[in-house]
Amino acid sequence: MLENVYIVIATYNGEKWIKTCLQSCKGYTVIVVDNNSTDATVSLIKQNFPEVILIEESNNHGFGKANNIGIRFALDKGASHVFLLNQDAYLCDDVLEVLVKLQSKSPEYGILSPIHLSSEKRGIDAKFMDYVSYKNCANLHSDLFLNKPLKAIYDVAFVNAAAWLISRSCLETVGGFDPLFYHYGEDDNYCQRLSYHGYKLGMVPNTYIIHDRENIDHHKVEKFSEAYFKNKLKGYKIDFANVNRVDTLLRIEAQKKLLQKTILKMMVFLKLSKAHNWLRELRELKNIEQDIFSSIKKNKTKGTHYL
Repeated sequence: MLENVYIVIATYNGEKWIKTCLQSCKGYTVIVVDNNSTDATVSLIKQNFPEVILIEESNNHGFGKANNIGIRFALDKGASHVFLLNQDAYLCDDVLEVLVKLQSKSPEYGILSPIHLSSEKRGIDAKFMDYVSYKNCANLHSDLFLNKPLKAIYDVAFVNAAAWLISRSCLETVGGFDPLFYHYGEDDNYCQRLSYHGYKLGMVPNTYIIHDRENIDHHKVEKFSEAYFKNKLKGYKIDFANVNRVDTLLRIEAQKKLLQKTILKMMVFLKLSKAHNWLRELRELKNIEQDIFSSIKKNKTKGTHYL
């Protein structure tokens, strides 16, 4: 068992994956924060994994806050490293030992990530391929193409939070996930803050987890549907709450003017339904504007925010 290293798993209706996930974590200290699952997730954990520290919440807090609860528990217990693992992800071999050893030697990397394999190890997870594409990780491709020895760590701009090893010093400087994001987008925001505070994000080749998500249905989002507005607001938050930008106010004002111009155009051509939908988007952007500026102000300071 790795001393002072805690695995934190946020669960919500994870019955399909949780047994395999926790079996892969045998021998480690695991904290599960359950977001009031309505399936058999909690009972499966209690029956099969009594050694797991199970925190049962009475509400569904979303991904970020649930992980924050687990991280806070781990830090209070003296954690030197916290490994965030999705409920639909499984450890491979000695991945955690390798990551912890590397992060201890290279503390400038606030977060280290292994490679994400698809289910049954058929190949690299499709979305993960984009994170290590030539555009986002050119050095890796150059080394592979020239048949050079792989580096221990490759810098990347973003890796989703399905398998993050985060150092204590990073958590005490950058904080936890921002509650501005309920589910999705919180890891984009965290990577932005990581960079702002001078930490690196690294991908470690030859270390792996399995991310079992191929069978999740992905429906096409219709314009002006509820899913459309949800995605739009998430995109606005990721973009405008970026602490590394200095032109946030100008960009928000420009977007509002663009929406106002579109609304006026729709009204002139008597496309009132579309005008109504664009007006809704404008209103929702205005509703989150103050939250975005509050988020930026807080996230530019060092501390265990949100934990």
